[in-house]
Amino acid sequence: MKDKSIIFLVLTLVTGILGFAMGDFTGTQILRVLFIIFADLFIVSIIAKGLFSNNRQLRKIKVRK
Repeated sequence: MKDKSIIFLVLTLVTGILGFAMGDFTGTQILRVLFIIFADLFIVSIIAKGLFSNNRQLRKIKVRK
């Protein structure tokens, strides 16, 4: 998911332009729904990239019982 943020950004922009700037044709509602889905996935991927970017620094720590 972290590596896909650029793809989600491009898909969000394309579906947003086609869904909201074009006239009324049959696929407009589908493109608007896809815009919302891709925008949500883009935001989730950006948040995941920010939270889990330092995976190499994580270590196993033994916990005493």
